[in-house]
Amino acid sequence: MSRIPSLSSPFLLGFDEVERALDRVMKGSDGYPPYNVERVALSGEPDRLRITLAVAGFTREQLEVIVEEKQLVIRGRQADETERVYLHRGIAARQFQRTFVLADGMRVLGADLKNGLLSIDLARPEPERVIRRITIATDE
Repeated sequence: MSRIPSLSSPFLLGFDEVERALDRVMKGSDGYPPYNVERVALSGEPDRLRITLAVAGFTREQLEVIVEEKQLVIRGRQADETERVYLHRGIAARQFQRTFVLADGMRVLGADLKNGLLSIDLARPEPERVIRRITIATDE
């Protein structure tokens, strides 16, 4: 079965890398841990975004937040506890990796762990508007 590209419009030129990034993100999304993405408006500052992940049971040492090329990668690893004997185990204690593709110019400002929620703040700078006139050549 051949896959029809989602960005196959003849007006969208040079977006092959964006399509590959979308494919990578879609393959790695299993829904765990749940997360929110919100816009945080601060007066006089460029747009900020906040990603909040529900990471109950993870300590700061068990979480890793890194930027790899144009991707924000959040990993969580919990060590197996062999000392406890569970009668019922309903709280997931599994490792995870959540990846977000960052646009050009996006900056990660910091991360905070509070009450089982990991919040990561990002800044999206105002895009610079560039207008360039192209000279038209003639055969005269």
